[in-house]
Amino acid sequence: MAPRRDSNTMDLLSWQPPAAPAAFAPEVVRAATLRATLAKGVGAALKESDKGREVIALEMGDYLGEVVPKSMLDAYASESREEHVISLVRFIALIHATRDYRLLQLLADQFGLAVIEARYVPAIEQAVLDDKIAELTQRRNVANKKWRGPA
Repeated sequence: MAPRRDSNTMDLLSWQPPAAPAAFAPEVVRAATLRATLAKGVGAALKESDKGREVIALEMGDYLGEVVPKSMLDAYASESREEHVISLVRFIALIHATRDYRLLQLLADQFGLAVIEARYVPAIEQAVLDDKIAELTQRRNVANKKWRGPA
């Protein structure tokens, strides 16, 4: 008789680490100006989406409750159409429609920040607190040696 398999125990070899925050490859969005960088990011998100631009425009419009023409998406993705920079509201709608979170990281990069899933925030907070505890412990030990002298 064959032994029964335990269906409640995870397979240790099947574990995969969480994916790193999604970001565009630097060469994809490298440009001389912020405006051009945004246009390249929008263009890459549209190009790599499994949805067509017409569908994305419709979904953006549904999300915002307004008409978003496909031609406007084309203008947002064009570096040469400098007068057509995507607004923040439409940028959010684009992210909603494409689910391309690299666009969020493109914004965060401008401030030296990273976009992470909310479920990892407590782990980051714990790491920050651990660092602070280590720093305070070291300072306490130095002060203790100064006050009490060597042991």
